[in-house]
Amino acid sequence: MDLKNIFVVIIFLFTIIDTSSQEKKFENYNQNIGSVDYGLEMISINGGDFKMGSPSYEKNRKADEGPVHKVHIDSFWMGKFEITWDLYELFMSREIDNNQINNDIDNEINLDVDAVSSATTPYVEMSFGMGTNGYPAISMTQLAASKFCEWLTAMTGNYYRLPTEAEWEYACRAGSDKPFSFENEDEIEEYAWHEGNSNGSYKKVGQKKPNPWGLHDMHGNVSEWTLDQYNPMVYQKRSVNIISNNPIEIATKLYPRIVRGGSFMSKSYRLRSSARISSNKEWKKQDPQIPRSLWWHTDAQFLGFRVVRPYKTPSLEDQKKYWIK
Repeated sequence: MDLKNIFVVIIFLFTIIDTSSQEKKFENYNQNIGSVDYGLEMISINGGDFKMGSPSYEKNRKADEGPVHKVHIDSFWMGKFEITWDLYELFMSREIDNNQINNDIDNEINLDVDAVSSATTPYVEMSFGMGTNGYPAISMTQLAASKFCEWLTAMTGNYYRLPTEAEWEYACRAGSDKPFSFENEDEIEEYAWHEGNSNGSYKKVGQKKPNPWGLHDMHGNVSEWTLDQYNPMVYQKRSVNIISNNPIEIATKLYPRIVRGGSFMSKSYRLRSSARISSNKEWKKQDPQIPRSLWWHTDAQFLGFRVVRPYKTPSLEDQKKYWIK
């Protein structure tokens, strides 16, 4: 091999090494936020195919859970726990905003934290006496949950959003095609808080066993927002023979939207991996404000959320598409 060809080979090898070194590591990590001494534990979820929905013979299933259809999901990270008051109150108070990460070419996204709207101060104590330190934040609207994701993005330089309904079910199932992520339904006491064991209140996150992929409280404790509009017929629009690639039902109206997982107020069968819940105007029934608050569902004391971060950073257009306005 002459010197010219050797030089070309060397340049090619250096290009491969440089490119591979720039690849994001796909592993569990702890997201630091500003100057606080605690962060957000994120679990890596390898992409793959799964069967979404429930078969007609599944006990207690509803018609909007079928037909079962094949879905492909790209890799992403998901919060190990539901977002707690510890983190959500930082978003509400904005007291650490001055510690946002500096703009940098290596950031997935550079966003000025001052450009992100913040939730208004609630008119009642929003934990309703159930606890705050280590407990899941509750009663926020989907808009508020999405704005938290924007704020978290601005603070860290990593792109965060709410999960799609399909991502949520994929992560909840954790490879299982059973009604729950665990093998036997009588194991539910080991994995979930529900109406039968919660004594009428939510619990600190992570007290029950995680699912096989390391996610806690996917079944029960508090229900969780997803990005999708609720459409009872959406599964019927998807082919049972062709794989749907990262499906999402883009929201075009305020109600109803999709909530998943069931809660401490739910019958245990409503915690099934495929069970769908639609948001409701009645969740603001006791709101004394006129017009009703953009930020709070006072009557949804069972409702929280967790965040995801796609492995493949979306385009600027898609970043905005997946944030609620």
